[in-house]
Amino acid sequence: MDIPQGLPMERDAGPFDPPREITRLREARPVSPLAFPDGHEGWLVTGYEAVRQMMADTRFSSRLDLDVVHVPYETPGMPVATEPSPQLPGMFIAMDPPDHGRLRKRLTGAFTVKRMKQLEEHIAEIVERQLDHLARLAPPVDLVKEFALPVPSLVICELLGVPYEDRDSFQANSAQFMVRDQTLEEKMGAYIALNTYLSELVTRKRSSPGEDILSDLAGHEDLTIEELTGAAFLMLIAGHETTANMLSLGTFALLEHPSELASLAADSSLMPGAVEELLRYLSVADIFFRYATEDLSLGGETIAKGSTVVVSLLAANRDPQRFDDPDVLDIRRNARGLLSFGHGVHQCLGQQLARIEMRAGFEGLLRRFPTLRLAIPAGEVKLRTDMNIYGVHELPVTW
Repeated sequence: MDIPQGLPMERDAGPFDPPREITRLREARPVSPLAFPDGHEGWLVTGYEAVRQMMADTRFSSRLDLDVVHVPYETPGMPVATEPSPQLPGMFIAMDPPDHGRLRKRLTGAFTVKRMKQLEEHIAEIVERQLDHLARLAPPVDLVKEFALPVPSLVICELLGVPYEDRDSFQANSAQFMVRDQTLEEKMGAYIALNTYLSELVTRKRSSPGEDILSDLAGHEDLTIEELTGAAFLMLIAGHETTANMLSLGTFALLEHPSELASLAADSSLMPGAVEELLRYLSVADIFFRYATEDLSLGGETIAKGSTVVVSLLAANRDPQRFDDPDVLDIRRNARGLLSFGHGVHQCLGQQLARIEMRAGFEGLLRRFPTLRLAIPAGEVKLRTDMNIYGVHELPVTW
């Protein structure tokens, strides 16, 4: 079998499905060699069991500073990396144990199920206010701009203690940071602007704390301002980019599956299961990187030390070895075991928060706008194939 050249990005099988080449690879060789555009010979992992095993094994390192972590797609305007990236303080997503655990355990207390439960009512109010705003507009409207992005932004601002009036600048900067083919200057500009802002914010929290997660964290004297800033950056990006795209892409998917939409509208008890199934079916945070710190065996293949290993959570969540009829959106499916929030030590901290926001968001939309429909043909919806988190750039809807 030919070794794939880079990672296909075009969604040639439809807006919700993995690229055909990825599906073909998973069926033929779930742990497959991959030729990277810069000449590196690395690996692509697409099978459910192999992805799960790899993410649980910390010898597949998340660090970016051990050696060059190679990028599997063409990035115009970005120079090819020839040196490892420096480790950024507080960025625990790019750390291994024990450093990772020291920071993460500080945050685990902030994201307890109990705290998330207490937030549930408040999130429902935020959703309702945003739906009131939506109802005042004359359709067609862009659901991304008017609903899917503001809801998680409001929630994460509130949770972290970021003044909501500052949201426009951080949304613009985080979007610029997430675009895959931005130049290095543009990416760094966005990163520096966000970092400067957050550094000032956490410094203020340390001297005059409020009732929010950043204030809680700032109370830990063993964490430096740089570490607090890095952790805040991570939570801010992770906390609104992923959920915003799940709300908009999830709405698009439901509108394209009218029988599932009708079942959900008729029976709200299906909502928790429907959210799990949408998470599995769409897997908006798809591509993750690991670095092999020694020669390792995975799925019957030997992965040499120094290899960059790319994993596709979307491909794994669509593996027929794990889920029956995986390419069918079935809101009654038991999607337990989905990998959309990762697996192992890096499993997403904010997953309960994301679930609460999605349940409230989809429930509110269906209740308030029972005749919601696309305002343009589905084929004209602009897909975020150029972004690190998948979704739609705009979703024009009417009712």
